[in-house]
Amino acid sequence: MQFEILTIFPEMFRSFFEHGVVSRAQKNGLLTIGVRDLRAFTHDRHRTVDDRPFGGGEGMVLKAEPLAEGLAALGVLPTSERGAEAALRESVVLLSAQGRPFTQAVARELAGLERVVLICGRYEGVDERVNELYCDREISIGDYVLSGGELAAAVVLDAVARLVPGVLGNEASSEFESFGAGDAVIKADVDGVPRSQHGSGGLLDYPHYTRPAEFQGMAVPDVLRGGDHAAVRKWRREQQLRKTLKNRPDLLEGAQLSDEDRRILDRLKAEAQNIGRQ
Repeated sequence: MQFEILTIFPEMFRSFFEHGVVSRAQKNGLLTIGVRDLRAFTHDRHRTVDDRPFGGGEGMVLKAEPLAEGLAALGVLPTSERGAEAALRESVVLLSAQGRPFTQAVARELAGLERVVLICGRYEGVDERVNELYCDREISIGDYVLSGGELAAAVVLDAVARLVPGVLGNEASSEFESFGAGDAVIKADVDGVPRSQHGSGGLLDYPHYTRPAEFQGMAVPDVLRGGDHAAVRKWRREQQLRKTLKNRPDLLEGAQLSDEDRRILDRLKAEAQNIGRQ
């Protein structure tokens, strides 16, 4: 898979790409990443990439011309000139606080493409004509404002890259995570051993523990050390529901829940109400 990034601060990405999963994936030929300096597509002595906004207001806006030239250098045509086949191969993404929320579902969509082009906004934003003429998506990584799209681009790239086949050491790792796949699409067992994990099905992951068995007076739950896969699986599902109810109750609204899940949630809600009354 190929990523291309347009930015006025290409040096911001160097350290990020030299470590961890992304670095290994590049060395193994699973990912290629190009970082393009937007100033290389300017033609004045000051290499100007921004200007004052029409209509007045604070801040500066990234100019359309350098961005259009940078996209052209990558072989990106305006959306009106791209065929349907191109849309299945690549996506041009504007990173912006005004965009749609970036989710694991969006990451999975992008991971199925051959190329993703990421445009890093700066200052007050990007000339809207670039968005309308060239971009397939406008994405925000959260309801807050960053100084630029570089951090957002790194977040999107990392989340998408780890879903590309072969990037993670264990292919099942991305299934058993927060916002991951549901049980219906995950293999029931491995080498005849009953699976002790539940797929999150879009909910949050359950808590994890490792050695030592006791730390600062807190012990690992007994069920995790008992060797009963069915009991572990049941406990982990309850913890997924408990964690989601506490931190992200909005995720429960669209989740596919079993009758047993709903009984567990009713009990957890009752427990929370009782604690609140005390």
